[in-house]
Amino acid sequence: MAVQSIPADALLRDRPPTNRTMIQNMNIAGSDFEISAPLALPLNEVQVWRADLESLRADESRWLSLLSADEKARAARFHFPVDRQRFAAARALLRTILAAYLNSDPRQLTFLYSPKEKPSLAPPHAASGVTFNVSHSGGVAMYAFSRKRDLGIDVEQVRRNSDIEAIARRFFSTHEQTQFFALPAEERVAAFFRCWTRKEAYLKATGDGLSLPLSQFDVSIEPGSQDALAATRPDPAEAARWRLTEVPAGSGYIAALCVRGRDWELKG
Repeated sequence: MAVQSIPADALLRDRPPTNRTMIQNMNIAGSDFEISAPLALPLNEVQVWRADLESLRADESRWLSLLSADEKARAARFHFPVDRQRFAAARALLRTILAAYLNSDPRQLTFLYSPKEKPSLAPPHAASGVTFNVSHSGGVAMYAFSRKRDLGIDVEQVRRNSDIEAIARRFFSTHEQTQFFALPAEERVAAFFRCWTRKEAYLKATGDGLSLPLSQFDVSIEPGSQDALAATRPDPAEAARWRLTEVPAGSGYIAALCVRGRDWELKG
């Protein structure tokens, strides 16, 4: 499903809240975006947003004003201004979108972090059941939101200067390597990043991070796959509990989304 791209002046604020997910611009491409709150987030939907950080990062003071003290400290640790600005914009947008779902002030949101650093909402907003995940690479950030579902999203900027074949031999499963090295050389760069984002999305969804060996599950590297989790070990039934799908991220980027359960629809 393509990411929606709707001009800011097409947003209709006077529609009933139940319609807003259909008209809300989920592709944020400039600082003049509007988000109509409250946003509806039905139990059977997973909503994906995309943000162009390059068009947003210059408005740094605006984004910093929304961040907590610890987020500002994290931003300050970046050596290069462009990285600090992208981080600030990405975190501020996370707060802004979450606040629209919760009908709250973005500055009032607080987060908890799992032992593997997966974020979640802290009380009192945790009672809403809203779950989320975020990823950013280069000048793009991707966000996924749902209710009462584990989920993970990953986006990567396609780069052609990496030793992708050596990385594939080290980190891809035997099944994935077989798929990868069977491809013509000119197709391997995109295939590498499809595989990498799908593996990252699954790891982020489970909350295990790299503590789960990358060889313990297989993903498909075919373009456009909507059911890319091919096998899980040692429990083969685990694969059926998740849906792992490619999501559009824009030219020069590849992204994947993994969500527990199969009774949901993708919006975004």
